[in-house]
Amino acid sequence: MTQAADLGPSNAGARPPRQARKGLTSTGVRKAGSKPPRSRSREFALQGLYQVLVGRNPTPEVDAFTRDLSGFAKCDTAHFDALLHGCAEHASALDALIVPVLDRPLGEISPVEHAVMWIGAYEFGHCPEVPWRVVLNECIELAKEFGGTDGHKYVNAVLNALANSLRSAEVRADRAGAPRP
Repeated sequence: MTQAADLGPSNAGARPPRQARKGLTSTGVRKAGSKPPRSRSREFALQGLYQVLVGRNPTPEVDAFTRDLSGFAKCDTAHFDALLHGCAEHASALDALIVPVLDRPLGEISPVEHAVMWIGAYEFGHCPEVPWRVVLNECIELAKEFGGTDGHKYVNAVLNALANSLRSAEVRADRAGAPRP
């Protein structure tokens, strides 16, 4: 008698059932393979802005370094350019928008959350084709994936306040249930 026969016919060579692919990691964040190009561009911009904030690296050097990273070819390069260069060039103006809604000094904000807030504030002000809720949700996802444990909650509160001031008509219409233009 063979060894397989000793195990019984129902378990011989059986594999566990396949789990459904949901495109999420165990922490609930989208897997890299399931992310759209714009989401990827925000991730790469965040990585670049982190280098600008922490390393004080010049934007052209950060840009060149980031373009060499694995997976960059799958991102929306035009959106990446707008975010990286726009946030770096308008850093003072973005900080001026963010600081009034903070409950602590800007220096106490983690560089990841700071960069995510720059991205959100920049998109609210310079990318009207991106709905405010998309900007907010994408920034929350960035903060969840790259930031501290509850940093996404803080980013959510700050960007909600900014959305109310920078995209007030869109936010009011959306919350009232009116169709978007």
